[in-house]
Amino acid sequence: MVSNRLRLVGLATLLCVVLFYRLGTQYDDRYLKVQQPWKDQSHAGAYDEAKVGSEESNVPIPTPTGAGQSEVSAESAVETEQKDAISTMDEPAPETSPLNVGDGDDGANKTDSTNGDGSKATTNESYEHDVHWSRFAYTQYVTSSEYLCNSVMMFEALHRLKSKADRLMMYPSYILDPAATQAHSHDGRLLLKARDEYDVKLMPIEIQHREGADITWADSFTKLLAFNQTQYERVLSLDSDGVILQHMDELFLLPPCPVAMPRAYWLLQNKPTERVLSSQVMLIQPSTVEFERIMAQMDRVGDNDYDMEIVNQLYYDSALILPHRPYDMLTAEYRRTDHADYLGTDHEAWDPVAALGEAKFVHFSDWPIPKPWLPMEPEAQEENQPNCTAINGGDECAEKTIWNQFYTDFAEKRQRICHSGGIAPHSKRRHWLRMEKIDRNE
Repeated sequence: MVSNRLRLVGLATLLCVVLFYRLGTQYDDRYLKVQQPWKDQSHAGAYDEAKVGSEESNVPIPTPTGAGQSEVSAESAVETEQKDAISTMDEPAPETSPLNVGDGDDGANKTDSTNGDGSKATTNESYEHDVHWSRFAYTQYVTSSEYLCNSVMMFEALHRLKSKADRLMMYPSYILDPAATQAHSHDGRLLLKARDEYDVKLMPIEIQHREGADITWADSFTKLLAFNQTQYERVLSLDSDGVILQHMDELFLLPPCPVAMPRAYWLLQNKPTERVLSSQVMLIQPSTVEFERIMAQMDRVGDNDYDMEIVNQLYYDSALILPHRPYDMLTAEYRRTDHADYLGTDHEAWDPVAALGEAKFVHFSDWPIPKPWLPMEPEAQEENQPNCTAINGGDECAEKTIWNQFYTDFAEKRQRICHSGGIAPHSKRRHWLRMEKIDRNE
């Protein structure tokens, strides 16, 4: 009986060994097929397939520089650079961002990618399908007719660039009923255009005034109403005296925080130790509590304190810092000869065309040049445009081309979108001096 049991144990052991051997052989075969798809192919064949694939794709292949390029003249290179700068201004920039959130609707610049095992890689496009963009909004505020067109231009850019977030316009309630189907004033027609053509949500508000303060205070208060838009989880407030070159949807997906702002890098030149926050771009998490803090702070500030001072007093040590590059560039950067503050380093070479290509929001700030919707004598523009001799020792430079294009493009788009040219000038010196921190006694 014992011998029968031993025979059964031996047969079972032998059967297990055979089964494990066969299963192990099959696994090894499958592993090799996955890990070595090029098996039984020559290296030349693999190269040919890669070559054909690159020719059929839309991914541009960079042209080598250095050896073999000496036949390109310096004059031709400068001319090409200037043409590229102009074309960059005329066409929307590629939908890329440092935070790797793509456009999602336009697949022209997207390429398929796979993991090492041949499976489909996770893409930003698939991630964005899970985002409920109606929770977020770009906000603009309007306190007068002159800034209404600027805000409509901002929303036109976001519409053209296919931004997914909502667009919210806060405007004086006397201009238009948000449910109106027609308007009898130019301002009212602009609001209808923003609503019907650019999908802007209209929010009428009452302009707040402070006894003894100038109109700038009213502008500041209205701007900070963005903190009270609690129907949204996040809003992005952008000053309307600027130009949007690329949408900034990716900012809405940053980690939670009450407010995120860039540093006012242009102030570092005079006071390197200051790290002042710029209110030109503010990513806000609306909250009743934070708005009450804003209102309480307004009751305590002096007559010369405005939105920029208020947010610095409240959030200087707690705000999430956005990189000013590419989210808050000044047009004056193209008039400077030292770009270390913008670049963030003394070791990187300044490339005006590359800087334009990466910029997403550019703010008009070129004192004594007026804002682009105000009248400007041609002589003043000629006198204050970038000095190519100081920049590169010549008469022409990409900086001059790009800088002038900012102003000519703004004028053309203002006429096309708002059917409006320049307006009567008014003093902006006090506002500019506040932004630039220049002594008023100069």
